[in-house]
Amino acid sequence: MTLKHHFEMMAAYNQWMNTRVYAASARLEEKDLHADKGAFFGSVFGTLDHLLVADTIWLKRFADHPASFRALDAMRPLPHPYSLTVPMHTRFDDLQKARFAMDDIIIALATEATDDAYAQTLTYANRAGEVFTNSYGELMQHVVNHQTHHRGQITTLLSQTGIDVGVTDLVAMVREHRSS
Repeated sequence: MTLKHHFEMMAAYNQWMNTRVYAASARLEEKDLHADKGAFFGSVFGTLDHLLVADTIWLKRFADHPASFRALDAMRPLPHPYSLTVPMHTRFDDLQKARFAMDDIIIALATEATDDAYAQTLTYANRAGEVFTNSYGELMQHVVNHQTHHRGQITTLLSQTGIDVGVTDLVAMVREHRSS
């Protein structure tokens, strides 16, 4: 499996899971969406928003990749989020719309990127001004893994309220796509 194929699959998986997680989260009442449950970002809503903030930060960094991906044209004019804890959205419907648009961008990026692009390095600075250089493939792996990590927290929080997201296994998505 090439890196390109891997990241195309992971982008599809993230979209598949985000659709499931948002559908399950929509079953919560507004107060329950925002209730602090002691997770890293407090609530289901806070964790969903954190994922969008983090993806925005990373995709804006990826917009500086030497390949100048067209899929990231929509990201370039967006302002940089200045905090991982300041919400980008306050309404669930707005957050969901932004998440689904972000997932479309990530899929377009994975489709456009090549194995050569994943091998190139990208230098970026974090919010503290520290400069890092990594291969683009390592950074893309971080993005898809970060989503999986926090979605695991969200599925736990939802499960604690009696809401089952359903099967979350990558192989289930692969089988579903293969049969369609």
